[in-house]
Amino acid sequence: MKTSTRIRTLTRLTVANRASAVYLALVGGAMAVAALEPLFANNPDASLIWVWPALFTFPAFGFVAWLGEAGWGGDAPAWFLVGGIVLSALAQSLALGAAWEGLRGRRRGRLTTAG
Repeated sequence: MKTSTRIRTLTRLTVANRASAVYLALVGGAMAVAALEPLFANNPDASLIWVWPALFTFPAFGFVAWLGEAGWGGDAPAWFLVGGIVLSALAQSLALGAAWEGLRGRRRGRLTTAG
């Protein structure tokens, strides 16, 4: 299998199917709301809005949080946490796309063999 074919397959599984697209839209929307919240809110709890994108990317983000705790002692920089959310979302989107494709292939196989 060529490298370009592998990259195309990984890209298709990660972003070019319904399940992955809905999941990435959910995480992207949560990140957009979290990024814009401080512009409109004056309360001190506005920073807690970043819990939602982290929860949407859990359990993969749990590993990122663990790395942040180990590396910075609980004071990880924002770029590390936001980057971790993005990478966690992409990793889980790939897994979701592979599961989606596997279920669709299984269903297609049943339909063709049953007839």
